[in-house]
Amino acid sequence: MSGLSQASQWLKFARDDLIIARHAFKEVHPKQIFISCYHCQQAAEKALKAFLIFKEQAFPFTHDLDWLCRLCAGFLDKFEDVANDCTDLTPYATQARYPGTEEITESEAESALRKAERVFALCESLIKTE
Repeated sequence: MSGLSQASQWLKFARDDLIIARHAFKEVHPKQIFISCYHCQQAAEKALKAFLIFKEQAFPFTHDLDWLCRLCAGFLDKFEDVANDCTDLTPYATQARYPGTEEITESEAESALRKAERVFALCESLIKTE
């Protein structure tokens, strides 16, 4: 399977995570803030990994978006534009999955959606244009 084909599959899974994140936040009442934030993190993680696959770069099995973003930035400086988004989304890999963690506000969840959408959009545009 080609790098582009594999990257496209990873992008599809990332897009699906974004769909679920939006739905859980915007369409379900009460808003499912924790699950939405978790899927935002997952969307960004899979999008970054899709870009690395596209570049035929092995990636670590990690949820650390900072690390993944730095790997991507090694190919293109454009990833510096989403570095802060990656930093903010990383904690949701665990914080949003288990009880007894810090509360996440509605405003933070709405911000997480925007950040995940930016990371996804950047990766998708680069995979399509390169």
